Amino acid sequence: MPTLSATIVVYNGAEEALAAAASVLRHTQKYALTLYLVDNASPDHAGDTLRAALADGTISCKQNQVVRLICSPENKGFGGGHNLVLPELHSDYHFILNPDILVKGDVLSDMADWMEANPQAVMARPGLNFPDGKEQILPLQKCSALALVYRQLPQLGFLKRFNDRYVMAEADLSKPTKIEFCTGSFAMLRTDVMKKIGGFDEGYFMYVEDADLTQKARQEGDVYLLPQFTAIHAWHRAPHTDSAHFKMQMKSMLRYFSKWGFRL
Repeated sequence: MPTLSATIVVYNGAEEALAAAASVLRHTQKYALTLYLVDNASPDHAGDTLRAALADGTISCKQNQVVRLICSPENKGFGGGHNLVLPELHSDYHFILNPDILVKGDVLSDMADWMEANPQAVMARPGLNFPDGKEQILPLQKCSALALVYRQLPQLGFLKRFNDRYVMAEADLSKPTKIEFCTGSFAMLRTDVMKKIGGFDEGYFMYVEDADLTQKARQEGDVYLLPQFTAIHAWHRAPHTDSAHFKMQMKSMLRYFSKWGFRL
């Protein structure tokens, strides 16, 4: 039987991560699971909250489950936080989860079963919904400069066609579909592939590191959207109007396009 692992990286706000962890542990029943909680040097001392939750039984495990807490002495960014678990992974399938993810069924085991039956696939994600049940329309194709501009400035309606291509608006997404961009909010990879490609490129501190990871995975096999499986994603999109976040985003996009080619 396949074995599973998953990582939730926390930067402030331990309570939401605890809810995510509880939902994953409660619903993952079919296969053994190791869940890693990584505190990325949270200024609000989220790591202490997570440690206390493990000690007092707030986080409870079944017989075939293990929870490991890793507290980083520095904020290594999204990808760097997830990479901390790479040396410890011995599972068959590894899941990258945001702390604002909730599952309502054994989605992790079901996705592992699908991957077992489809050996050409190396990476996949489920359909993601807002808490009210509305479907989230997320990128599915390689990063597009003009689509990214439109998503920041939707009043520029003449750019909508680029975003439509980016989200595969004209495709039938009701069945398993090959994609070029697998969101890092909920993604799974074959663990051997995750380790072979070295996990995330830590040259990205924030923004599009998941797009980069997808391109590396695509060199090893196919990447899929699996809409028959779903999860809830609260999708807290912080405003990025300050110059520091803008510069970070531009730096990440330049890194991505220099590696994988520019696309309008």
